[in-house]
Amino acid sequence: MLAGRLFSRPQVLRTVQNASQSLYHRREVCARAMAEPANPGKVKVALCQLHVTADKDQNIAAARAAIEDASRNGAKLVVLPEMWNCPYSNDSFPTYAEDIDNGPSPSTQMLSEAAQQCAVTLVGGSVPERSNGKLFNTCCVYDHHGKLLGKHRKVHLFDIDIPGKMTFKESLTLTPGESITVIDTAAGRLGIGICYDIRFPELAMLYGQRGVQALVYPGGHMFVVRVNGGQRGSIKASMLG
Repeated sequence: MLAGRLFSRPQVLRTVQNASQSLYHRREVCARAMAEPANPGKVKVALCQLHVTADKDQNIAAARAAIEDASRNGAKLVVLPEMWNCPYSNDSFPTYAEDIDNGPSPSTQMLSEAAQQCAVTLVGGSVPERSNGKLFNTCCVYDHHGKLLGKHRKVHLFDIDIPGKMTFKESLTLTPGESITVIDTAAGRLGIGICYDIRFPELAMLYGQRGVQALVYPGGHMFVVRVNGGQRGSIKASMLG
C-alpha cells in the first residue's frame, strides 16, 4: 500500500472532471461503430524493464538492445516502459523532450528503426514530447515496417503527496492529452494508456466498446511508491475478450 496519502478526493475529482469534459464527452471519442478487428492468433509479448540513467544516448542504446533481445526470443509485440529515455523528474522532462511531429527525433528514430529491423509491433513506452510550446508524456506505436501507427498522450497526470517522503506533481510541467488511442496492429487491436490512466475505468470501457483486444499501459514507478521496491519501469497489459 502507499505510505501517506494522495491528493484529496475532491481535488482528484476536479482533475478527472476537467479531463472528462475534453475526453469522455467529446463527440470524437464517443463509442462509435468500428469494423471487427482481425484475429492475430497467438502473439508472444515482451514487456521490457530498463535501468534508466541521466545519459540519454545510453538509455536509447539500452532500449534498442532490449527490443533486439525480445525479438531474438520470439516476441512479436514488444512494450517499453514509461519515460524510458530520461530520469523521471520535472527537471528532466523539458531537457530530454523531443519534437515528434516534425520528423525523426533521437528516440523515435531508434524506435522506428528497431521495429523495422526486428520485424515487431512496438509500443514504445513513452518519452517527453514537446509540441506547440507544451510538454506531453507520449507513447508512440510502430508496425513491423517501422511506420508510426499512432501516439497516445497521457490523459491522467499523476500528482502525489506523501508527507515526510515526497511530493511530486506531473502537472507542474506536463500537459494532459485529450483523446483515446485505438490502433490496429499485426498483434491485434490495441488500446493504449500510460501508467495512471489505468486508474480510470472509463478509458478501458471506451476501448472495450471499440473492439480493443488488448489494453497496453506502459508505466514507470518511483521507488517510494512501489510496494516491494525494485527496478523502475513497469508495464500493465491486459487482454479483453
